[in-house]
Amino acid sequence: MELGLVGLGKMGGNMRERIRRAGHTVVGYDRNPDLADVHSLEELVGKLSGPRVVWVMVPAGAPTQSTVDQLAELLDPGDVVVDGGNSRWTDDEKHAEQLAAKGIGFVDCGVSGGVWGLENGYALMYGGDAENVAKVQPIFDALKPEGDFGSVHAGRVGAGHFAKMVHNGIEYAMMQAYAEGWELLEKVDSVTDVREVFRSWQEGTVIRSWLLDLAVNALDEDEHLDRLRGYAQDSGEGRWTVEAAIDNAVPLPAITASLFARFASRQEDSPQMKMIAALRNQFGGHAVEKK
Repeated sequence: MELGLVGLGKMGGNMRERIRRAGHTVVGYDRNPDLADVHSLEELVGKLSGPRVVWVMVPAGAPTQSTVDQLAELLDPGDVVVDGGNSRWTDDEKHAEQLAAKGIGFVDCGVSGGVWGLENGYALMYGGDAENVAKVQPIFDALKPEGDFGSVHAGRVGAGHFAKMVHNGIEYAMMQAYAEGWELLEKVDSVTDVREVFRSWQEGTVIRSWLLDLAVNALDEDEHLDRLRGYAQDSGEGRWTVEAAIDNAVPLPAITASLFARFASRQEDSPQMKMIAALRNQFGGHAVEKK
């Protein structure tokens, strides 16, 4: 099968390689000419036979919208666009409607696997009409992990990115739980080898997971994480998960708290804690620390 792939960064470049290893032809375009097989979207479309499938792996928002706008003018009825980036599911609905007006199909696909996906495969969650999904299926099969699981047709357009969004929200909460446990273990004097405690959990415990394995990897590289600053960015999907929970009146206390913890990590000196310290001093005479 032939595939056009737009965006050849860390994820897109490895995906191109995995698809090629499965025996498919990939024509890749990236703004960085050192990574690209062609020099424009026009050239990419021209090198594919119809019906074409073009997979977009660019940042969510304006870059994805711009790419969809251009493909809408370049592709023919019966072709399919796949958005494999981290777009919001509501954008998928707009893109599907925009492309449908030209007779072009649309599939959204949440992709998980990070830098390990080239060798291990990518977990895929995709949404769209069965007819359009079928045109992309050989590529899904090439990208997914070996075995019966690792990919799912999650539902209608938007379902793939919605499922990936919830996946990332769960990931936030799991990482926060490991981080909190690690900090508490590091704090007490009685536990003398926190790294090995984490390592011992990798076998036989109910909290073993790939994230735990990665935590042990990180501690092997920097036992007490002394080389890192306590700052964590958020990609946006944690926020979207919390917003969707509010829209649907679904309580997500753990995921919401993990998102807010990331916000707290960006404060050198918490304004909220200043007020709490002041109040404790006022009502109980508790000591405060001066700058």
